[in-house]
Amino acid sequence: MYTKVSEFLQDWKKESETTFKILSNLTDASLQQKVTGEGRNIAYIAWHIIITIGEMMNRGGLSVDAPAEDSDPPVTAEEIKSKYEYVANSLGSEVEAKWTDAMMSDELDLYGEKWKRAFLCEALIKHEIHHRGQLTVLMRQAGLKVPGAYGPAKEEWSNYGMPEAR
Repeated sequence: MYTKVSEFLQDWKKESETTFKILSNLTDASLQQKVTGEGRNIAYIAWHIIITIGEMMNRGGLSVDAPAEDSDPPVTAEEIKSKYEYVANSLGSEVEAKWTDAMMSDELDLYGEKWKRAFLCEALIKHEIHHRGQLTVLMRQAGLKVPGAYGPAKEEWSNYGMPEAR
């Protein structure tokens, strides 16, 4: 768990860059891709990632400039990518301006439970990683290239002198 604001910000920078890289590979045509007819589509999941940054972190005492929880996703991939970048940067600026290392152990009332601020940070990052994984599956189904997150994606193996993974 995070004990310093800088630890969270370092992880947030890395993870948000990875999310941005993945969102950058979306196309307008791919936004409606679903696993099943009743499932969530790419646009919904990407938008959920974005709005949750504000929803969760504003409960932790910040004023992240993010879309409302009940807002509809944009209709273009470019709008989703741009809004993500803006909201992710807003979060970083808010944390730098308002939180101190001593505040990381503060207890907050969140979702009917007591969470330390450090756990809130961890939960946000894990939430984003979880939904990013869902996006990459839908992206593959939509025929999009999926960039590697914690290592090369199958299409990137050749960059390392290895045959493409199956």
